[in-house]
Amino acid sequence: MSKLNKDILFLIFEELQDDSKSLFSCLMVNRLWCENAIPILWKNPWSYNDINYNNKNYLFTIVASYLSYDVKESLMRQGIRLPPFSYQTLLFDYLSFCRSINTDTTKSITSIGTSLAHGQYLLEHEFYYLFMKKFPELKYLDMKSIRHQIFHYPDAMLRFESLCELKCDTSIDSSYFYGLAQLCQYIQKLIIANVKVSDYHGIVELIGVQKNLKYFEWRDVGYYSYTPGTDHYKEILFSLEKSANTIIHLNIFFEFISRSSPKVFPKFHKIKSLIANFESFDKEQLKKCVYRDLEIFMIDYGNLVAASIIIENSGGHLKKILLEPYEIEYFEDNFNEDSLTFIRNIPKFCPSIECLSLIFPPSNEHLAELEKLLKTCHNLKSLLLIMFYTDYEELTHEEILENGENLLKILISSTPINIREFRFCGDHFEFPLGTLEKFLETWKGCAISILTTEPIYEEGDYVKLIDKYKNNGVIKDFRSDTYTNVVRTLRYE
Repeated sequence: MSKLNKDILFLIFEELQDDSKSLFSCLMVNRLWCENAIPILWKNPWSYNDINYNNKNYLFTIVASYLSYDVKESLMRQGIRLPPFSYQTLLFDYLSFCRSINTDTTKSITSIGTSLAHGQYLLEHEFYYLFMKKFPELKYLDMKSIRHQIFHYPDAMLRFESLCELKCDTSIDSSYFYGLAQLCQYIQKLIIANVKVSDYHGIVELIGVQKNLKYFEWRDVGYYSYTPGTDHYKEILFSLEKSANTIIHLNIFFEFISRSSPKVFPKFHKIKSLIANFESFDKEQLKKCVYRDLEIFMIDYGNLVAASIIIENSGGHLKKILLEPYEIEYFEDNFNEDSLTFIRNIPKFCPSIECLSLIFPPSNEHLAELEKLLKTCHNLKSLLLIMFYTDYEELTHEEILENGENLLKILISSTPINIREFRFCGDHFEFPLGTLEKFLETWKGCAISILTTEPIYEEGDYVKLIDKYKNNGVIKDFRSDTYTNVVRTLRYE
């Protein structure tokens, strides 16, 4: 391994670009490995989740070492603590490898030099000035806490015209977005956190000038004032409509009803990935949403009617269908029929499905349709089953075990051989010990993962049974976790 040539090493290290621990280990092998790992690490050195940037003095030292003698003298007169002057040349020109800026991380790093707000502001200014001067191009910008209009800095035009990915939020002054709109017209990935209702004019301008927008994400975050009768998202959607022919990933979950959504959503006919809610759509409007290239689809599981219609209008390429958590008490009276239609649509319109979420009551009719689904969808790799009782009657322990046994019998007889993960959610989701063992026996020679919301599997004979099948390699992972973790983590895998 240590004798691999430079080109092969570079390709390997690029695959590890999100794994900082492995890349840092590569630095210690030999000089050749170090020379190839450093450019990958420094392409986006601010984004590693396992790094505490408030305590990374070496990162602060490296960036500060680029400051000129005069700038260092001026900053120190302001009470800012800088590393001792050194005339020793750095082993690498680290900033020449950088392609990204994260304003939160920059703020954290500059706090090492001073705890005073004014001092941090001055130090940030000098760091950004360096970035604009030294970076060969700027590909990624996360500016959620930006305080400097860095697009006005010298050389900013050359850097920003290559921007591919932008993360921001609606608390930022509109002037920043107007400034970016003058320089950045080829952003491919735009992620916006909506933290407050505002006029959105600057964001609308920025969205409207994009010529190659492929990924758009809008997340309503927190609680803020809402004006009844107002369509807060109208300008955003109509501006986004200009990119309808380029967008292939659309992630929009609005907190409030948008009357503009039914007019705009059908225009995104090229999308492959869709995460959205459709509360403001009637059936006729939903039928106009035809996405023939759709591969990934996520919707809240309180809107199964919309989910079924979208699936019917897809082109048969769906590989991942996820149901976002929803307040169960708000399910409609016709939930049983809606969930039945949803289950029936999967084998009919999604024969290539690989990752699937289902919610249903444990009726014989629903279990029969589940069995048909499992016998048809041979590519399934991950299955999330949410069992929901709609009659609100108190179940006996025997009834709970009977429902669990009926489900396991279907899984034993019908589950596709490619599946490697099961997730079980819902109240009273308990399997009889003997039937669970028969289920695990069917997976000998495999390594499956099981996640459940029931804590009973961490007790008594269940622990002994699970440990037995962990030891013989049948169970790769068996965890009892919170409802949110079992359901939502599936979307990131």
